[in-house]
Amino acid sequence: MKQFFLTVLGVFAGLFLFLIVVPFILITVAISSASSKEPTPSNTVLELDLREGITDQTPTNPFAVFGGGGLSTLQVVDVLAQAETDNRVKALLIRLPEGGITPAAADEIRQAVRRFRRSGKVVIAHSQGFQPVGTAVSSYMIGASASELWMQNTASFQLAGFSADGVFLGRAFDKYGVNAQFEQRYEYKNAVNEFTESDFTPAHREAMTAWMTSIYASSLANAAQDRKVTPQALRATIEAGPYSSVDARRLRLIDKIGQVEEAEAEAKRRAGRGAEIMEFSDYASSKGERAGTGRNAIAIVGGEGAINTGTGGGADPFGGGASIMSDDLAEAIHDAIEDDAVKAIVFRVSSPGGSPEASEQILAAVRAAKAAGKPVVVSMGDYAASGGYWISSEANWIVAQPTTLTGSIGVFGGKFVVADALGRFGVDMRNLSVGGGYADAFSPSQDFTPAQRAAFAAQIDRTYEEFISRVSTGRRLPPARVREIARGRVWTGAQAKTIGLVDQLGGLEEAIAKARELARIPADESVRFKRYPTPESPFEAISDIFGVSGEAARVLIGIGGVMNDPAAEATVRRIQTERARASGASVLADQPY
Repeated sequence: MKQFFLTVLGVFAGLFLFLIVVPFILITVAISSASSKEPTPSNTVLELDLREGITDQTPTNPFAVFGGGGLSTLQVVDVLAQAETDNRVKALLIRLPEGGITPAAADEIRQAVRRFRRSGKVVIAHSQGFQPVGTAVSSYMIGASASELWMQNTASFQLAGFSADGVFLGRAFDKYGVNAQFEQRYEYKNAVNEFTESDFTPAHREAMTAWMTSIYASSLANAAQDRKVTPQALRATIEAGPYSSVDARRLRLIDKIGQVEEAEAEAKRRAGRGAEIMEFSDYASSKGERAGTGRNAIAIVGGEGAINTGTGGGADPFGGGASIMSDDLAEAIHDAIEDDAVKAIVFRVSSPGGSPEASEQILAAVRAAKAAGKPVVVSMGDYAASGGYWISSEANWIVAQPTTLTGSIGVFGGKFVVADALGRFGVDMRNLSVGGGYADAFSPSQDFTPAQRAAFAAQIDRTYEEFISRVSTGRRLPPARVREIARGRVWTGAQAKTIGLVDQLGGLEEAIAKARELARIPADESVRFKRYPTPESPFEAISDIFGVSGEAARVLIGIGGVMNDPAAEATVRRIQTERARASGASVLADQPY
């Protein structure tokens, strides 16, 4: 009995510390931090560090801060637009990544940098080298758009092209008894190939080579324009590398050699007496999002990540990868429809695809907006492929960057049969089912029967034809023409424009301008920007996750600082997943964290 009371006492003591003391400390620290925020200095140099990676959109997830989330492309565009007219901001210093950056993000950031420079302000970019990794050509393109491009003295200019590797598991699966049974429509829908092949198929090689060539050529052309040389001359110089920093300067690939501290000092000198460096994120926090002014509003609706049915906030609660939940995004579009001030919708899409059912639910909301007299302009981010193109296909207008990966009009599906593989380790898998002959079609213990395979193939065919129909309707193209350019093939934005899948090349600013035009808002009239979905407060998010009252959520939110404990993270993720499943959502298989 004594041990029992000691245990109860320990539990209550732990709860007191967990729910009262820890939240009090965290809240005190937060208040102290907020009150100590310094104003923007009169002569400011913004420092934009792109080395930690960048998402397409700013997370609406209130817990992203716990995952150390960085900047987004749209945030960079938004903040630089505000800095253009801020007399306190005199210069911009960009820290470039040594490897690649998503090509479409690089295109959009370059455009924002050029607009910033047109306002009469200086931009200095600093690199610690360009490595032959990923799309380093995109990193160089951003650097080339600056007033001056610096590189560290010991760094190397190793950019000489663009390469990508594919991993194929076909032989390994054969060796270890894994049978990958998939249907794909059609030969360019090559996501399946990594499971079934040992090398690029001719169609896979053709498509990848084509979009890689398009990205490389586009990036070089932009860099050449900014460096004031011809694309041919720049390409010849780059491909003859690699170079030392001294050689790179001699060949006019860069402007100056120096440490980042020297670049910072130069930026401060150019900014004026008493200039100070201010981190980009700090300035962004002080300014907030562009709100605009005016009677009429344009809604900016964002969706980033794989597309799934259901609801759930669209992101890992600890700042992990974003996802598009169909209920949430469709509701956001309908909220914009119901807002009388909103005259047009800019729909920002950055998605590699996902569930056809979820995609159709979102597309239905796009149709509803058009039916309500509110034009929809899609702004494509890093990619808008497969399901990402499905939800975009019937918009009034589609804007994409030259290097956005889009299209992939196709479908695939299937299963892995692992009974043989497990059997080699003494694990036996057996299946029991009741009902019709299709009930055990997706059992991993046995192959499809001929009847199951035929039924599944027919379902894949139906989905493919539905996709063709959406694109044909939205793009006003004959179905036969859509079939020619579909077949699962990925195109860049530049390629997509030539074949009618995209209307205009550009980014968010171009999409906003088109939305104004379609809504017949005069060019000299100011507009407001309203963003959807509206971010949840931490209290609301905690309430959703745990199913507790708002008051209880206000207590739970204080424990955020302890959420770095892997056990706590796993528990919350498990609760989220089970609650989503209980509500009938399709949830992806649990991932190892």
